[in-house]
Amino acid sequence: MPSTSEQIMTYAATLPEGSVLHPKMLLHLGSRAAIDQALSRLAKKGSLMRICHGIYLLPSETCYGPAPPAIRELLASLSALWGETIVPCGGSAANALGLTTQVPVRSVYLTSGPNRRLSLGKLTLELRHAPRWQLAAPHRPAGAAVRALSWLGPDEVQEGLEAICRRLSADDLEELVALRAVLPNWITEPASALVAGGSGAPLAIQARRS
Repeated sequence: MPSTSEQIMTYAATLPEGSVLHPKMLLHLGSRAAIDQALSRLAKKGSLMRICHGIYLLPSETCYGPAPPAIRELLASLSALWGETIVPCGGSAANALGLTTQVPVRSVYLTSGPNRRLSLGKLTLELRHAPRWQLAAPHRPAGAAVRALSWLGPDEVQEGLEAICRRLSADDLEELVALRAVLPNWITEPASALVAGGSGAPLAIQARRS
């Protein structure tokens, strides 16, 4: 009969790339004590990566040896496991929208959960707890715009909004304007200036669709 470690590796190989392993997911293969011991041994051997307390994953095999999976898939798996929203930080969003050429030195993501650090070999990902408004519209351009504006701050919000209006589609701009109720006043007030008085249609959207 295969050992617990062998069964874990066989099971891990059936999962999509970026999937994570947690002891509670593996109790069909043995007792909790046996699972914990097997995961610890596999991590020490390098067969699995231990990315944070109780969370493991199967490395991807490359021509250069074992490597972490794609970050996007990994974070999607963690988001599902923990029931949390995880999105790129404001600096990354601002860079993606062309509002800055600065590239964040550290790999930082915002989360609805607690602060955590993920260790992926030589790469460390930092998850920072963020207020609910900074997590609005996750994985959508309107949400990225919110996070970019939060990074720019009150002094640059007007200029940032003007640049964003040139980059987002009319539908994305409409979604951004609809988020005003959950945003702080220093974003809500200039964003409200995008709305035409009386028609309810954002001026920038009217211009984009005309």
